Amino acid sequence: MNTTGAYVIVMLLAGLGIPVMAALNGSLGARLDSPALAAAILFSVGLVVAVTFLLITAGMPSTLIAPDTPWYYYLGGFFVMFYILSITWVAPRFGVANAVSFVLLGQLVAMSVIDHYGLFGSKQFEISFQRIAGLILMAVGILIVLAKPSEV
Repeated sequence: MNTTGAYVIVMLLAGLGIPVMAALNGSLGARLDSPALAAAILFSVGLVVAVTFLLITAGMPSTLIAPDTPWYYYLGGFFVMFYILSITWVAPRFGVANAVSFVLLGQLVAMSVIDHYGLFGSKQFEISFQRIAGLILMAVGILIVLAKPSEV
């Protein structure tokens, strides 16, 4: 398998995991009556997995801060935490499909802006008519997926 194929499979599996995680953590938050506690548990498990993976694959790092790295590169955890808390609180009330669908739409808009401007050191891909059409089709697709059968 080529590198591109491996990337596609890994990201497809990651995408499949997002609604599973949303359903599991949303249910845990509802059972515990605390989305924040469920998020803390999720991050605790995630921290153990991430540190174990780090130590197995790379060993103990010599530094936690890379020289000349902008401070905002370290804010990824804030966005992950916002996502986890929001999906844990919203999914049981709004539905996993509804919640994840709007997350997906937000991701598509954000990725288009990030790519267009090459933000945060990302490879730059100018927005095109094709990409705009794709975003519109995805938005319409989300609305169709979420519509009740009598609304279609």
